[in-house]
Amino acid sequence: MNKLTSKVFVCGVDAMDPKLTRKYIDMGLMPNAKKMLEKGAAREDLVMLGCMPTVTPPQWTTMATGCTPQVHGITSFYRLGGDLDMINMNLDSRLCKAEQVWNVTAEAGLKTLVWHWPGSAWPPSSDSPNLTVVDGSSPGSVNMSTAQVDGEYLFIASVDNERVAFRSGEANGSKVPCVITGLDEQADDVSKGSAWGAKYDPEAVAKSPGFKQYIIDPHVNGQGGYIDFPIDVAYSPIKDADDKWAEAPAGAKEFTMVLSGGLIRRPSLILQNEEGKYDRVAIYKNKKSVEPLVVIHNGEYVRDYLDDAIKRDVPVAANRDMRVLELREDGSFVKMWISASMEISMNMMWHPTELYQEILDNIGFPPPTSTLGGGNKELLLNCTNACWEHTLDWQSACLLYMMEQKGMEVVFSHFHAPDLQKHMFIRFMEKGHQETTPADYEEVMQAVYTQVDRYLGKFVHLLDEGWTIMVVSDHAQVCPTHGIRGLGDMGMNCQLMEELGFLKLKTDENGNKLKEVDWEHTKAVANREMHIYLNLKGRTDHGIVDPEDQYQLEEEIMTALYGHKDPVTGQRIIAFALRRKDAVLIGLGGEYPDCGDIIYCMAEGYEHDHDDSLPTSLGECDTSVSPIFFASGAGLKQGTYTERMIRQTDVAPTIATMLGVRMPAQCEGAPIYQILAE
Repeated sequence: MNKLTSKVFVCGVDAMDPKLTRKYIDMGLMPNAKKMLEKGAAREDLVMLGCMPTVTPPQWTTMATGCTPQVHGITSFYRLGGDLDMINMNLDSRLCKAEQVWNVTAEAGLKTLVWHWPGSAWPPSSDSPNLTVVDGSSPGSVNMSTAQVDGEYLFIASVDNERVAFRSGEANGSKVPCVITGLDEQADDVSKGSAWGAKYDPEAVAKSPGFKQYIIDPHVNGQGGYIDFPIDVAYSPIKDADDKWAEAPAGAKEFTMVLSGGLIRRPSLILQNEEGKYDRVAIYKNKKSVEPLVVIHNGEYVRDYLDDAIKRDVPVAANRDMRVLELREDGSFVKMWISASMEISMNMMWHPTELYQEILDNIGFPPPTSTLGGGNKELLLNCTNACWEHTLDWQSACLLYMMEQKGMEVVFSHFHAPDLQKHMFIRFMEKGHQETTPADYEEVMQAVYTQVDRYLGKFVHLLDEGWTIMVVSDHAQVCPTHGIRGLGDMGMNCQLMEELGFLKLKTDENGNKLKEVDWEHTKAVANREMHIYLNLKGRTDHGIVDPEDQYQLEEEIMTALYGHKDPVTGQRIIAFALRRKDAVLIGLGGEYPDCGDIIYCMAEGYEHDHDDSLPTSLGECDTSVSPIFFASGAGLKQGTYTERMIRQTDVAPTIATMLGVRMPAQCEGAPIYQILAE
């Protein structure tokens, strides 16, 4: 077959919004995206029509296979577990029923790299020696699912603190207690931190019946509660350095750094500059050490602090990032951010495994993933965004190394920075949250997109080296107009289904709702974002609905959904509700349990921020749910805009056409002929 290019780089950027991108390009904030557009082609609005549901695994799988979720079988972030109220991870290539385009390119003899693509990439789906796969088992960043030992937290040392302690869920992003009171002895000695300590086992996950994730109040235990998710905080007193130090400068003050939820403690010093002002901290392995493990100045961000972390009661070598957020000049107070720890030796998500050591030797350690923020501007910019800057530099260096040193000709890559950052604040962009104003959030959003542009800038030079670059996203995110209404969450939605009379939860002796379904009085459950399952007889041992009554019950449920109105606006909250057989119209449908008996979608303005919405939904503050698409380089027209509606199913066949290889076996999309060079 004829080919238009010999090298393709698919630059996937999770949650990159075409509407915001166009806005920031016009404001002059994204010069690298502008340069790519001037040398390439897209729709003028940069929009790509996404599949449904508008969430990570189905959409990245659709771009990889060229077919809709009803065909490839990845129909939600989670899949149904062992019962109607259970879910399990859906980031597993063995669940995909369609051929991925990277298998085609590898089969055709092209050296192909799949880099952290969270949609049917891991484990490798081909044994071709031309295929290299790095992770893809989770969103976030490389090794997130396997190497993270414990979570990120804030550390506060103060002369007012009486003892060392670690407190799990101590604060939210805006209100962090600086002094601890009411401590008991147990709090001093027992870790209550977020130590993971469990080895990720993809085989076990695939065979597991899953877990229960009940959403009783979406503003508390659903996605609506993300922004106020409790933050772990460690505390230490500050006092004058004692005489046990091998070498402590005059005037130094000491505190105890707390790691791994309190299981590791490092003696540390607060040091003065030449003017006598305290301006830096030094962390030591012990007081007999002459050289510190690290020295961090006030305001400084440090990457790859190397120390132990405790995994299943055993120390393992790990890398962390840190930042001193505040250090008072009199040495009386220190506030720091400590990232999650990453086990250095973890190579199980690399194929071939020896590549991991090569990357360590030539580039460095996989960075941690940050989701801290809580809507707080300081934490969002100085911690979360800064941590993603580390990932930006490391990942771009890895990808360029693979292209330049390993001879990769086709690269599928994924960068998750916009998604996880925007989840922390996007719902509050219009009205603000606590002390953070809409103007503050606009500043944070600009930081997210200038960061994306710096990432794109790492690869612009490839256009002069014969590469074709496709910039794509799975979805974007909205600031909803009205807010969450008890449906569309990623677990089992209890609130509205119970209110409408189709579900009943058991209660304790005090009338408090339990996370346990009363199956004898439950006709249907809403689970996995957009799916509703009937409690049919013969499907489970607790079924109460006669199959002969299925049609009528579905009618009752859909009528109730359409009839449920926002009590404030009087508007419907549901965009549509379809029977499974009709859901083929939106690329869903299929057999139980891949698809619910009813598929529904939240109306514009009532989304979480994505995943339960139409891919065409618009939000406040120039936000949208639509994915982005633009492409530049060899084989493409330059400076061209097309009126064609570009779909996610078109990505794989366009790649195949440009490289002159066959289409993936189940491909339903078509090449975007309108942007291809003559």
